[in-house]
Amino acid sequence: MLDAAFTSIFGTADSLVSAVSAGEFLVCCLASIVLGMACAGVYMFRHSYSKNFVVTLALLPLIVQMVITLVNGNLGAGIAVMGVFNLVRFRSIPGSAKDIGSVFLAMAVGLATGMGYLGLAVVFTVIVAVVNLLFVLTPFGRPREPGKTLKVTIPEDLEYDGVFDEVLGRYAAECELVEVQTTNMGSLFQLQYQLRMREPGLEKALIDDLRCLNGNLKISLGRTPQARESL
Repeated sequence: MLDAAFTSIFGTADSLVSAVSAGEFLVCCLASIVLGMACAGVYMFRHSYSKNFVVTLALLPLIVQMVITLVNGNLGAGIAVMGVFNLVRFRSIPGSAKDIGSVFLAMAVGLATGMGYLGLAVVFTVIVAVVNLLFVLTPFGRPREPGKTLKVTIPEDLEYDGVFDEVLGRYAAECELVEVQTTNMGSLFQLQYQLRMREPGLEKALIDDLRCLNGNLKISLGRTPQARESL
């Protein structure tokens, strides 16, 4: 019975589009819609998203299914469709790694349903959903401690070279001075450091010690902006 789930409901016809009945086509469309919603749900789990992208992701298996149903078994139509897709230009901003992975998932599901392998499409979607759930909920791939940006304002007459090294060495596992700039019409300097804390919860102690060295001028400490993930 399990083998039947991996068998095309269309049989082995040479020209698929001529062998598809209305009922079989509607069953595949329904499976594409349901599995497209499942793909969208996998993408939305603990991830920021827009409605437009989620709707497109849910519809993608249905669209791919229709293309595959039309070209399967027809070499000429397949070459024509490939040429048409080569003319398409995606003018949106590059997606994140998860965006691209979700698009490939939806396309794979559409390919399976378009060829009639409904059982295979369901099993594949469930496997990807479970693996995605495990990866998101476990520490797999999570950074040790997020990087932070430290900005320290000092008087212009303070020799800043090495003055904060001892304090930063106590609280930061990694530290690098990345920028020095003047501020307040040149009467003050602002030092910018990239650092990684030794452990969470040391931010206040670090700032208190730095205030004793910079004349109680402005100090800011926050997370370093993350670069957009891409493939």
